[in-house]
Amino acid sequence: MTGRLAGRAAYVTGGSRGIGRGIALALAGEGAAVVVADTEAASAEAVAAEIREAGGRAEPCVIDVRNYGDLVGMVEQVERQYGQLDIAVNCAGVISVASVEDVEEAEWDRVMDVNVKGVFLSCKAAIPAMRRNAFGRIINISSVSGKDGYPKLAAYSASKYAVLGFTNSLAKELARDGITVNAICPGVVKTQMWDTLSEELKEQGETPEESWLRHILEFVPQGRPQTPEEVGGLAIYLALAPSVTGQSINIDGGLTSH
Repeated sequence: MTGRLAGRAAYVTGGSRGIGRGIALALAGEGAAVVVADTEAASAEAVAAEIREAGGRAEPCVIDVRNYGDLVGMVEQVERQYGQLDIAVNCAGVISVASVEDVEEAEWDRVMDVNVKGVFLSCKAAIPAMRRNAFGRIINISSVSGKDGYPKLAAYSASKYAVLGFTNSLAKELARDGITVNAICPGVVKTQMWDTLSEELKEQGETPEESWLRHILEFVPQGRPQTPEEVGGLAIYLALAPSVTGQSINIDGGLTSH
């Protein structure tokens, strides 16, 4: 498959659904070879098969982003299959919806382990391969909740704020190595996470779908949700941009301005 990323190789954690799937398909559509990494073999293989059926190159990989050994193995798989690692997309994440006084310590730790430690370990595993290649594009998926806090999302927001600080610091560390590090902050995207939010935040007598539509109209100035395909388009831009690094870019229909 030809495209602007022909000859490049990537991995996408959390690549089997939602935003991760949208990014994996976008990268493959521009010619990159993609390792689709997720916790479930069948779902990762389904996305990889979808890419192959469209003429692209893709393989599944089963990982737990809390396990450094899994992530080292994922990077080794990319290098073994495709010769190098060029693009690392760290998208795996979980959400928790509860007031601070109701968040259990174990739940706080789960959110931080996946959303923050998982990004740290993924980057730690990817950097040596990118140094060997003298090229790299690291794209961490944060959220608009990493720029503005929301009620009952304190644990999630704290984790996404942390991703932004980590991204900016790492970008400065790697600025002379041909490796850029950026974060994408999606807004209201119809994913499994927003299905959970729509259920948890619905008002009395409201269906989850009505809750979803209300949140779009209340929060998004454009009055429409964002899509995984749109986030994938931004990931393509960052994969191609040599002078953009240390940035956190919103894709949220005008929801935030910083």
